[in-house]
Formats: sequence, structure tokens, C-alpha cells
Amino acid sequence: MYEAFYGLNGKPFQLNPDPSFFFASKGHNSAFSFLKYGVYQGEGFIVITGEIGAGKTTVLRALMEELDSRKVVAAQLVSTQLEADDLVRSVAVAFGMPVKGLDKAQLLSTLEAFLAGLVVEKKRALLVVDEAQNLSPRAMEELRMLSNFQLGDHALLQSFLVGQPELRDLLRAPDMQQLRQRIIASYHLGPMDAAETRGYVEHRLKHVGWNNDPSFDDETFAAIHTETGGIPRRINQLCNRLLLSGFLAEKHVLAAADVEQVGAEIRDELGGPALGPMSVPAAGAHAERMYDELQRADNVIRPFSLSAITARLDRLEKSVNTLIELVRAQTGPLPERRGRSTRQAKSN
Repeated sequence: MYEAFYGLNGKPFQLNPDPSFFFASKGHNSAFSFLKYGVYQGEGFIVITGEIGAGKTTVLRALMEELDSRKVVAAQLVSTQLEADDLVRSVAVAFGMPVKGLDKAQLLSTLEAFLAGLVVEKKRALLVVDEAQNLSPRAMEELRMLSNFQLGDHALLQSFLVGQPELRDLLRAPDMQQLRQRIIASYHLGPMDAAETRGYVEHRLKHVGWNNDPSFDDETFAAIHTETGGIPRRINQLCNRLLLSGFLAEKHVLAAADVEQVGAEIRDELGGPALGPMSVPAAGAHAERMYDELQRADNVIRPFSLSAITARLDRLEKSVNTLIELVRAQTGPLPERRGRSTRQAKSN
């Protein structure tokens, strides 16, 4: 689509975290440094929190890319409401251990032997728990118990807990005191400021061969920050739609008005005209997660509403063929238009 129009060699604003696009803002660089410090320490817990879409997973993947697998054996566990009885088994599976038929006592014994074997091989074990805010207090206690595994004076397991701000609330609970005492560092990853937002957009564009086409002025970058609040995933969502809109309108200069129009389209499609720019209803973290997931799904399933597509078809005859291919891929074949079948449009 717009990649060829703008001479790009890839998609600059894809939603899936990609460590090759890692942008070292002040916050992301600090989070990365805390994680590296944790790896160096080789024990205890490192806690990284941040809002939905703040870039926590991207930082994690960037770290994983840098780890020396000859020295560190890393396993990742994505928590989806794991309870205590499931946690030990899930940790064992994450490290590639056979668990079939083993009860909890056998699992613990087998896991401890596996981790001790890594120390003998002069390796360290690192467990990364993503979406850790979903763990129950009992599951957290199981993690703390696993941190008790030692061989001599060597801790057998180190854990990174990564999650949304609710994770901090969970760790502040009175019954989490023993776990808190084992946290050696923590960091909250906040949004980027206006200058960092501009740097982030330019960094991702340059990564795919951007040569100032399309061009942005200072007001355009300021509008992007206003619309997204400096949250990386929201920036990706907005800018992906912005470039697609520019392609359909055959624009090589994107202005603040274009950003505001795309932001308004996104809000209209979500049925939230009363919302502020890329804002979230004040209904707590659950509402934010729902809002973010709706945007993510909308970006994948329906890049433009049908009414917007129809209007653009009338104005942009040259884009009809390409746009039909896009809509067919996402929503199925379109009805015939102006006497031309979709088969004829495809062949042109």
C-alpha cells in the first residue's frame, strides 16, 4: 500500500513489538538499563511497569536480543490469570522441561535440579513474567518461594515482573512484604514528551528508508503528540492511518490538520465523539484496556469505515483498484461499481 507510494522498504508503524525498531527515549533507555542491571545482579526481582502500549514488551524483546544464550537461559511467561497451582507447572514448561504426570512436589524437585544444573554449567536462569498484574497473590507467593532456590551462595532463579500500573498496587499489599524485600530495582515507564514523540516517529520512518516523503512540519509532530499522549502504540496506530490517508489522497506533505482528521476518524469509528484526542474514559484500567484492544482490532480489521472508503473512491479514481484490493482482503468482495466488476478492476 503506502510503502511503495512513499518509497519505504517496510512498514514503519506495525503494532507488533519489534526490537529492531527500538527507540531509546529517556524512559525506554532507563527501563532497558534497569533490566540490564538486573541481569548483571543475577538474583531477586526487577519490576517494570507502564501503561498499555508504553513499550514494555519492546524493551523486553530488545533485552532478549542482547542476552548471551551461552550464559543466560531465559524463559518468558505471559500471565493470563495464572493461579498458584498452575504457576510452577507453567514455569517448568517455559524452561522446556517435561511436566506430564508430575505432581507439585515432583515439579519443584525437578525444577530445582534443572536450575542447579545450569549453575554447574556456569549459566544463569532468568524468568520474565509479562502481564504480571494478572497474577493472584498466591501465585506471587509461589514466585517468591522459587526465588529461595539456591546452590551454595548462588541464587538459582532471577525474575523480571513486567506489567501495567496495577502491578504496583498488587506489590504494595501487606501480604507482599516478603516479596518486596527481594525487589532490587523497579521502574515505571511513562509516556514520551513532545520532542521524544517526534524522534520516535522519525526513527521508525528512517528505519524503513524514509527520505522526507511524506514531509512533516513542526505543527504536524506537535499534533501527533497531542493526539496520542506520547504512548508508542497509539503513535503507531495513528501514524499508520495517517500515511494510509496521505497515500489515498496522494499527498506528499502531511499537516497538523491531516493528523487531527485521522484522529477524529478513529474516535468516530469507536463511537466516542465526546472523547478527547486519543483519550480514555475515566473508568479505570479495565476501560483503558477495552479501548486499546478496540483500537488494535479496528486497525487490523477495518482500516477505513465503508462511508469513508466510498467518499474517497469518488474523489480518487486512480486509487480505486488498490483500495478494492485492500477492502476485499479485510471485509470481502465489494459490489460492482460503475459497471466494472471486481474481476475487471483487479485485471487493470
